[in-house]
Amino acid sequence: FAAEGPVFCSGHDLKELSSEDDVKHHAQVFELCAEVMTLIQKLPVPVIAKVNGLATAAGCQLVASCDIAVASEKSQFATPGVNIGLFCSTPAVALGRSLPRKVALEMLFTGEPLSAQEALMHGLVSKVVPEDKLEEETMKISQKICESSKSVLALGKATFYRQITQDLDTAYKMTTKVMVDNLTLRDGQEGIEAFVQKRKPVWSH
Repeated sequence: FAAEGPVFCSGHDLKELSSEDDVKHHAQVFELCAEVMTLIQKLPVPVIAKVNGLATAAGCQLVASCDIAVASEKSQFATPGVNIGLFCSTPAVALGRSLPRKVALEMLFTGEPLSAQEALMHGLVSKVVPEDKLEEETMKISQKICESSKSVLALGKATFYRQITQDLDTAYKMTTKVMVDNLTLRDGQEGIEAFVQKRKPVWSH
């Protein structure tokens, strides 16, 4: 995900949330947003946010929902809804799963932005680079991912998000089975054979 213009994403259009519209319309706006955020994690391929500028409210939620986020040094991240009387409760779902609780709550309670370096320090983004290196670094990560098996990546991504909400014993039981399932994939065997034969693997996709 990337954006054109001076901000990455400023979130919802507040004009859509005025009292002139009914509750049903408001519910549809937030339900659609939640659907987009959850679909990102259900996609069988990694999703990268390329952030250059301000990411606020649902825009910050979007960054937190992506698998990887690369940001320029000028980027900032905020959930300022509290300042206009609309607490960022749905962005809090993604923030609370990406950041330490006290960092997320300070953002939510104050509306004050995190700098790119603070976002990196707390784990909201994967990497911070100079603005002129943002495209290059994002593509470098993307190209590295594209060298791997699509079926193996899909299995790994789905498994990661399943296990992260489980207790330790359940997570290990589930992922142990997935490792065995991974070996039954054509690409699972191809990768091992290629490693043993000291050659580059030829993936099925």
